[in-house]
Amino acid sequence: MRTGERRPTLADVAAQAGVSTALASIVMRDAPGASEATRRRVLEVADRLGYHPDSRARLLRSGRSRLLGVVFGVQHAFHGDLVTGLYEAAEKLRYELALSAVTPRRDERTAIGGLLQDRCEALLILGPQSPTSELATLASRMPVVALGRDVRHRAVDVVRNADCEGLHQAVDHLVSLGHRRIVHIDGGRTPGTAERRRGYRDAMRHHGLDAEIRVVPGGPTGEDGATATAPLLTDPPTAITVFNDLAATGVLDALRRAGLSVPGDVSVVGYDDSRLARLTYLDLTTIAQDTAAMTTLAITRAVDRIEGETVTPRELVIPPHLVIRGTTGAHLAEKPA
Repeated sequence: MRTGERRPTLADVAAQAGVSTALASIVMRDAPGASEATRRRVLEVADRLGYHPDSRARLLRSGRSRLLGVVFGVQHAFHGDLVTGLYEAAEKLRYELALSAVTPRRDERTAIGGLLQDRCEALLILGPQSPTSELATLASRMPVVALGRDVRHRAVDVVRNADCEGLHQAVDHLVSLGHRRIVHIDGGRTPGTAERRRGYRDAMRHHGLDAEIRVVPGGPTGEDGATATAPLLTDPPTAITVFNDLAATGVLDALRRAGLSVPGDVSVVGYDDSRLARLTYLDLTTIAQDTAAMTTLAITRAVDRIEGETVTPRELVIPPHLVIRGTTGAHLAEKPA
């Protein structure tokens, strides 16, 4: 169809095929009631005219949309991995996704509002930052699933990673390599920050490294990681755990610009195992979240709620695992002067 042309309708197909609109509808819905010859003729005309049934409109007329709204942040590389998994899980259950992005100039409330206008049957919010009270109000209208944040309200379903355990694994790995001066760069106000920070502190205490605990305020972006690394350069630690992989890219860049080698001088561990971590030139050791499990459970939970199934528990916590790559190595004792 060329720009400016009217979109062909079912009535157009019926007129050119010489049948009633009702009979053409039977053919396009693949319902019984049309002869094989009629079915073939209608489909040939539909193909020639470029007519495609509007399944969304038909669902809306029935009071259903089979549409799941997804709110995600464009600044989070890991959200892209989650969205990919959500598409795959939704397709298996014959649901579709409507996406609405949070950007530096578009807040979460606006992103959610756009999806409410699309008549979504449930909302899946990745790393929600809205107050719990607002999420609970939304959940009184439709099922709401929060991915990546511990929302403490019985009306909101949660699918999240065991963030505290993940940082414990990161510190355990670094200690096993001989590191003691291990710093954590946190995620600022990003969901999951407090749990990962707590995991770091708990692990350091577990290894008797209470005196070495140091948390540097950071954030979720590469720029945040680089900024947080700057004050460490005068007396660098031997290892750094970082809130996420994207921030870790900023840490790596700042270290290398300062002439420090990774992992020779400083080992670095990210979090998420996003597509960034798997890039060959980064080769980032990281804590992997199980995206397949998280997205499948989130979609299943949303659909179960839509269809009135009884589901428990409200919160599903998925364990992470360490992925060792090239940014961590054994701590080399200082050479004698």
